Amino acid sequence: MQAIPTTVDEYIRGFPPEIRRILTAVRQTVRTAAPDAQERISYRMPALFQGGVVVYYAAFQRHIGLFPPVANASVRAQVARYAGPKGNLRFPLDEPIPHDLIFAVVAARLGENLAKAESLRRPG
Repeated sequence: MQAIPTTVDEYIRGFPPEIRRILTAVRQTVRTAAPDAQERISYRMPALFQGGVVVYYAAFQRHIGLFPPVANASVRAQVARYAGPKGNLRFPLDEPIPHDLIFAVVAARLGENLAKAESLRRPG
């Protein structure tokens, strides 16, 4: 039984070299899209938090998963072919990972979180 990772580095190290390479690239993409977000393990997978959860990502047998779904309709339309159950995204491991789309999802999720936080600060 594999130990539960406590850091993103530990999580990534738990995979074969090719998957580590993909996860490292995805990590770089999400960190670039949300450079001030806090990175941590949550629900046993890498996650970014800023004003709430920005994104979780994880490696599975046949895909990289990205959670939760994005609310922005324009971005949702761009990633529609990757949408799985409940709108979460699945990027097949046998295809090039669309880092530009991952960046767009993370940027949109971050924008949603920041807008929500701003609206909570405004007197009502």
